[in-house]
Amino acid sequence: MKTEKEKMLAGELYDALDKQLSDERLQTRLLLKELNDSREDQETERSRLLKALIPRAGEGLWLQPPFYCDYGYNIVVGEKVFFNFNCVVLDVAQVTIGSRTLFGPNVQVYTATHPMNHRERASGLEYAKPITIGEDVWIGGSAVICPGVSIGDRSVIGAGSVVTKDVPADVFAAGNPCRVIREL
Repeated sequence: MKTEKEKMLAGELYDALDKQLSDERLQTRLLLKELNDSREDQETERSRLLKALIPRAGEGLWLQPPFYCDYGYNIVVGEKVFFNFNCVVLDVAQVTIGSRTLFGPNVQVYTATHPMNHRERASGLEYAKPITIGEDVWIGGSAVICPGVSIGDRSVIGAGSVVTKDVPADVFAAGNPCRVIREL
């Protein structure tokens, strides 16, 4: 029988209140508290915390605190990625971010989702869909990236957009729901 964590990672319905998952989220919260309380001049300490929090990050990751995530280990980051203030990554499923991608302040990346059927939803079970963001992408402030979305290389997502569907490479997309405005 699969553990709740195995179900979560497989994209199946799982119980988020499972003890193992709750303990892992608590450990992440403790790391986030340390990171979010750290100062910019504490480079060695921040580097240690980032390696512990997001072990699959390339060189040059910069998170401008505060930053929030569920687990950290489901975030895969290329080189020289930047998160501005107050970003949230709900990494219940894998979030893959290409090199040199920039996140404006308040960007929200949500892999977690809930059943549409009210009876299933009432059971308390949830699931997740992975998100992929390409290289050299710029996501404007307060954008929301919804579960299961892919954003192609070199694209720009306008501030305040709600990305509900895949965005191809080399476009400017914006709005709620987000749509392609023009090619770049």
